[in-house]
Amino acid sequence: MEVAEMDEALKVLDSSLSLLKWRLKFPSKRRLEIDILALCTGMRAAVLVDYGGKMPELQERLCGLVKIIQKESPIFENLRVMVIEDMIYLIHVRGLAEHVRLSLSSEAQLLFVDLEHDPPKMVTLEQSPLRMQFVSIQKSFSLLFPQDGMKDDLLPCHSNDYMANDKSSTNELLVSQSSDFIDLSSCMQDTQVTVPTLNGWLLGYPVVYLFSKEYIADAVCNLSTKSLRIFKISVCRNAAPNKVSQLEELLSFSVPYELSMGGSNEPWAEAFLAHMQDKWGSCKQVWRSLQMEVSACYPQAAIVL
Repeated sequence: MEVAEMDEALKVLDSSLSLLKWRLKFPSKRRLEIDILALCTGMRAAVLVDYGGKMPELQERLCGLVKIIQKESPIFENLRVMVIEDMIYLIHVRGLAEHVRLSLSSEAQLLFVDLEHDPPKMVTLEQSPLRMQFVSIQKSFSLLFPQDGMKDDLLPCHSNDYMANDKSSTNELLVSQSSDFIDLSSCMQDTQVTVPTLNGWLLGYPVVYLFSKEYIADAVCNLSTKSLRIFKISVCRNAAPNKVSQLEELLSFSVPYELSMGGSNEPWAEAFLAHMQDKWGSCKQVWRSLQMEVSACYPQAAIVL
């Protein structure tokens, strides 16, 4: 995607929002632009849409928007709306397929913060009793988003053969047959994996909060009493000559302060930044710069997980 293509894509997005009469506030509209450009340029595979309204109206508007922009430009052909329980996402199907492939290979080492105990501790997936259930969910995604691309008309249901020995996970993964959106809510059924854990992986964070459904209250309590480090990746668009660009947040995530004393010098943080820089290297025509900032956040009175 060149700068001219980016500008054209944003024009299509703007006209489509007007056609839908979806009047987003300026911050939400900027967030939507960044998210869609991030998906189309390969910087992200999935984004959580927690702005622009509430369900089910938000889902209807997103589905309508994706339909219109796909008709107007091939740039958006791999975008889909995905729903998991009460969470709604925009995804790039080929980008998500690659993300899942890397996650199931030895090429990516995901770290987890165990929030079931106080103080929280950093663990690998192999050290967690949720390992088998989490990997089963990842494998479900690998079936639904294969490397050769999903069908345009619908997503078939797939039986979880690798779950056969798990009595709590013998149901088939049921997927919405609607061409408007992909409903994967059933992937969370019969597991103790929580949405925050799934989100951390789906959204591409290098460190993910880990706790089972029976420990939600403990997790909220254990995290709310801790200072956090906020890791933020920011990008700056390559603007047309008559326009001014500025740094904008691409993504951000938090890690308990005591588990990230090195800040941006933590080995996993350096590896994550290098990973994001590799992605940026293939789309510098759109993004002029990329940087990581680290800041501190003191204990919060309330943490929503």
